[in-house]
Amino acid sequence: MLKPSDNLVDAIYADLRLKLQRSAVSPTDRLVDTEIANAHGISRMPAREALLRLVSEGYLVGTTRGFAVRELSLDDISGLFEVRRQLEPRAAACAARDMTPEIEAEITAAMNRVELSLSQSDIPALLAANVDFRNAWLKAVNNPHMAATISRFIDYFQSVRLGTFADPATAGLYIDGLSRIHAAFLAHDPLMVQDRMTLFMFAAEEAYLSVRRRQLQEAETARPARRRIQKRGTA
Repeated sequence: MLKPSDNLVDAIYADLRLKLQRSAVSPTDRLVDTEIANAHGISRMPAREALLRLVSEGYLVGTTRGFAVRELSLDDISGLFEVRRQLEPRAAACAARDMTPEIEAEITAAMNRVELSLSQSDIPALLAANVDFRNAWLKAVNNPHMAATISRFIDYFQSVRLGTFADPATAGLYIDGLSRIHAAFLAHDPLMVQDRMTLFMFAAEEAYLSVRRRQLQEAETARPARRRIQKRGTA
């Protein structure tokens, strides 16, 4: 339940945004304003305004019943990664230069949780720790507009991210790259961080494209089966 002092739209938006970051909303889920309002004990309009804000920012799309996670095409993924490669390596290099002991402690704690959750095959915890790692190093980026833009572009991948982490081999390679970036942050080496983040971006793009290709293939394979079921139902 929300507190009476909360700005209701901002509070609902923040709650939904966190769930999207952690891939707690699957592509098959539907977010309905009345259901969200009932769950929080509020009126429908603040919930709807929060959902519409997420639509305007590109995270959700409208459907015939509520709102759904925006699904990405292969071209979307490549285009978004092209933008990320222009921003994240440079931003990470600046973060390495300006990182404080407090932020170092945060990214180290997040990295420890990443490794622990991977060893325990705890996907929700892994997703949460991954978000915490990213949010921690972004605190060291002194340009708030760049930090916010990077965060937004990363969050567009929530419909694919779960499939990436669900594959043990892919998750292992992903976390290995993250660990190398973590070590470069602790060394306060901007050039090393920039190089490792760039390599990480290329590896992540290939992993996301692979997952999305598989998702599209599975959807195409399932389509004839659904048609057969529908025909039997109307026969």
